[in-house]
Amino acid sequence: METIYLGFTVFLFILALFDLMVGVSNDAVNFLNSAIGAKVATFKTIIIIAAAGIFIGASMSSGMMEVARHGVFHPSMFTFKEVMFIFLAVMVSDIVLLDVFNTLGMPTSTTVSMVFELFGGAFAMALVKSWSNPALDIAEMMNTGKALTMIMAIFISVAVAFFFGTVLQYLSRLLFTFTYKGPGLKWKIGAFGGIAATGIIYFMLIKGAGNFAFISKDTMAWINTHSWAICGISFVVTGIICQILYALKVNVFKILVLLGTFALAMAFAGNDLVNFIGVPLAGLASYQDYVASGVADPSALMMDSLEAPATTPVLFLIGAGIIMVISLATSKKAYNVVNTSVGLAKQDAGEEMFGSSRVARMLVRSCTNAATVISEFIPDRFKRWADSRFNVTESILPQGAAFDEVRATVNLVVASLLIALGTSLKLPLSTTYVTFMVAMGTSLADRAWGRESAVFRITGVLSVIGGWLITAGAAFILCFIVCITMSAGGIVAAALLAALAIFLLIRSNLAYRRKKDEDKGDVLFTKIMSSTDHDETYRLLSDHISESLKDFLEYANKTYMLVTEGFITENLNKLQSAESSMRKERQNMKQVRRKEILALRRINPDIAIEKNTWFHLGRNSCEDILYCLKRICDPCLEHIDNNFVPLSKERIKEFLPFRDTMLYMLKRASSIIESKDCNDIDKVRQQCEDFKELVSKERDNQIERMRTSNENITVSYVYLNILQETNEIASSVQHLLRATKHFMS
Repeated sequence: METIYLGFTVFLFILALFDLMVGVSNDAVNFLNSAIGAKVATFKTIIIIAAAGIFIGASMSSGMMEVARHGVFHPSMFTFKEVMFIFLAVMVSDIVLLDVFNTLGMPTSTTVSMVFELFGGAFAMALVKSWSNPALDIAEMMNTGKALTMIMAIFISVAVAFFFGTVLQYLSRLLFTFTYKGPGLKWKIGAFGGIAATGIIYFMLIKGAGNFAFISKDTMAWINTHSWAICGISFVVTGIICQILYALKVNVFKILVLLGTFALAMAFAGNDLVNFIGVPLAGLASYQDYVASGVADPSALMMDSLEAPATTPVLFLIGAGIIMVISLATSKKAYNVVNTSVGLAKQDAGEEMFGSSRVARMLVRSCTNAATVISEFIPDRFKRWADSRFNVTESILPQGAAFDEVRATVNLVVASLLIALGTSLKLPLSTTYVTFMVAMGTSLADRAWGRESAVFRITGVLSVIGGWLITAGAAFILCFIVCITMSAGGIVAAALLAALAIFLLIRSNLAYRRKKDEDKGDVLFTKIMSSTDHDETYRLLSDHISESLKDFLEYANKTYMLVTEGFITENLNKLQSAESSMRKERQNMKQVRRKEILALRRINPDIAIEKNTWFHLGRNSCEDILYCLKRICDPCLEHIDNNFVPLSKERIKEFLPFRDTMLYMLKRASSIIESKDCNDIDKVRQQCEDFKELVSKERDNQIERMRTSNENITVSYVYLNILQETNEIASSVQHLLRATKHFMS
C-alpha cells in the first residue's frame, strides 16, 4: 500500500510539471503585456528580464503554501487516503482547465482555479464522509470563512482595478499628452518617474519580500513600520535619478516599464507558486507523515500534520523556477494569451479578435448617451483643452506597438500598487484579474475604445470576464466530479483519471500546434496598418482585396458544388456541412470587410473616395452570392432531411451542364481577380449574360412542365429555386467583375 501512495506522490509532481508549464503560459500576460504592447525592447530582452524576475521570485520564495494545506478545508477531519484523492483531483482538474483556457487564448486566474478546485474536491469528499457518517458536519470540515474572503477579494478587485486604471491614465495623459518625448517633459519626468519607481519598489517590498524565505519576520516588521519613510526616500532618490537620465537623453519610460516587468514577474513567481506546486508539496508532506506514523491503513491516519505551517525545500523552489523560465521562453500559448490582452488594449482600430455582441452594443449606446448628457455640464474651454491633450494623431508608436510607454508605465504601476495594497490588507488578489482590468481601464481612458472599435473591445472584455466566472464554476464542478469518481472507484479510478488528464493535455497541445501551423494570421493586413506611404498602402490593399475575393469565389465554387451534389445524390451530410460552413463564412466576410474598410481609410483620401463605391459593390456582390447559396441550400436541406421525392433523372441530366457552366464562371472570375488582369473581364461578363439567358429559358420550361405534367410539385419547386438562384449568382459575378475592373484600374 505504501508503494502505491508513493507512486501517487510522484505522479502529483509529474502533474505539477505540466501544471507549471500550463500555468506560466496563462499568467505570462500579467507581466508581459505592457512591455510587449509598448515595444520598449526586443521580445528577447523582455523575456530575459521577466525570466530573471521569475527565477529570483521562485527561488527565494516560501510562497503561501498553507493555502493548499489548510486554506480551504480542515485536514484534521480527513484521512490520508481522502486527502491524497483531493490533491490528485485538484491537479488533474487544474491542468485540463488551464490548458483549455490557454488554447482559447483567454487569460484566467490560477489562484481562482486552485481555490475553487480545492473547494470542490474537499466538498465532494466531505459529502461522501457525511453520507457514510451523518454525525459529521460538512461545515466543520470546510474552512469556508477563509475561502469566501479570498473569493470576494478577488472579484471585487476587478471593478477597483478598472476604476483606478481609468482615472490615473486619464490624469497621466492630461499631463503628458501623446507627444511626451519632446522638450515638454522637463521636471515632469522626474516627478512621474519618482512616483512610478517608488510604487514599483513599494510593491516589490510589500508583495515580493513578504514571501521570501530569507527575510526574517523582524526585518519584514521593520519594513512595514518604516514603509512611508522608505517610500519618501525612494521618491527623492529615484526622482533625481530619472531627471539625470533624462538630461543624458535616456528613455526613462523604457526603464520604468522594464523595472515594472521584472517586479511583477518576481512577485508572480513568489506569490503564485503555490498555485502550481502547493498541492504536490502538501501531498509529499502527507506521504512523509504517513510513512513516519507506521500506520498500515491509509484510511485510519488523520492528517492533523497539515495544520502546521509549511516548510518548502529550497531545491524544489529552484527547480520550479527553472521550469517556469523554460516554459516562459518556449511556450507559444503564452504568446496567444498575451495577444488577447494586448489586442483589446491597442490604441488604433485594427483587426479585432472578438465580434460584436448585443450586450456590448447596448453598453456603448448607453455610455454614449450618458457622455452626451454629462458633456453639457462641462465648460467648453475645458473640453477644448482636454481634447488637445488627447490628440491621438500626434502619437508616433514604434513599429508594431499597440500603445505608448506612458500607458505601459501606468499599467504596471497601478497594478503593482493595487496588488501591494491587497497584500498589506491580507487579501490575496488575482494578479491576472488586476493586471488585465487595469490594462482595459487605461485603454478606455486613452480613448482607444473609439466609436469604431468600442463594441468589439467591450465584447472581448465581457468574454474574458465571463471566462473568469466560468473558471470558478468549472473548477469547482470538474474537481467535484473527479473527486467523487476517485472516491467511488478507489485507486484504480484515481490512476486512470490522472493518465486521462495527461493524455488530453498532450492531445490538446498537438492539436494546438497543428492549428497554429495552419493559421499564419493576416500578414498582409498587418503590413497595411503599419505602412505610412499612401501608394504602398493602396498596392497592399489591392493585393488584400484580390486575395480575399479570390478565396471567397473558390469557397463559392466548392459550396455550390457541395449543395447541388448533396441534393442530387440525396446526401444529407453534404448539405449539413455546407449549411454549417456558410455561417462561418458569413462571419469571416464581415471581419474581412471591416478590415478592408479600415485599410481604405489609410490610402490617399481622393483615391479612397473614388474607389469607395466599387469596393462596396464588390463586397455586396460577394454577400449576394453567399445569400444565394444559402437560399439554395435551405430548401434542399429541408427536402432531403424529410426524405421527400428525389429529383428525376431527366431533370438531373438537364441541370448538370448548367451547374458545370456556373462552376466554370466562378473559377474564371477567381482566376481573373487573382491575376488582376482586367482584359478578359468584359468577355467573361458577356458569357455570364449569355448563361443567364439559357438559365432563364430552362426556368421557363420548368414552369411550363409544372403546369402541364404530372411531375412531383414539391421537388419541382426546389429545382425551380435552384435555377432562379443560379441566375442570381451569375448576375452577382457580373457585378463583382465590374467592381473589380474599376477598383483595380
